[in-house]
Amino acid sequence: MKTSERILNHATLAFGESGYDSTSLDDLARALEIRKQSILYHYPSKEVLLEACVQRAVIDLSTSLDNAIGKSSHGWDRIESIVKGVFRLANNRPELLGLLREVTRLGPPILTNAVESIRPLLKGATDWLNEEMKAGRIRQSDPELLVLSAYSTVMGAVTEVKLFEAIGEKSTLRDVAIRRKELLRFLRTALIP
Repeated sequence: MKTSERILNHATLAFGESGYDSTSLDDLARALEIRKQSILYHYPSKEVLLEACVQRAVIDLSTSLDNAIGKSSHGWDRIESIVKGVFRLANNRPELLGLLREVTRLGPPILTNAVESIRPLLKGATDWLNEEMKAGRIRQSDPELLVLSAYSTVMGAVTEVKLFEAIGEKSTLRDVAIRRKELLRFLRTALIP
């Protein structure tokens, strides 16, 4: 694996799990057994490295959502497929979703850039919801607000492991599957006429 990829992988993990502020380039270099200058050769600053991590996370999330959409037709089937796809991604690559949560906390300019990157996804979801509402398969509501609310709900459910642990919820695969099932039940009740 190329050094730039190793750096990107480890930084994504560190930013997603420990947070941006708690991750130093010196720590990354030590963990990768390289010099800090090697990181700066590939990524001229910590901010540039974060941008690269976010861009890749957005691409990976988009790919996961595209795969989920490709496996479904319309209405509830597509919503269920997308939710399962995001849970699968959270299970296989929790650092990606942790990184996206961290970006939300950091705010502009990194958040602004990330939102611009996912804008096509948001527009596609909004357009799809408009079509589904017209066809009567989804309850009438503001599609843009619905996309943002669903995004927040699903991301919260898959990334708030510490919150669930604090209230006594376990994080075994079985418990995550139960949480996913309950989230799907909630969304189905809210969205399907």
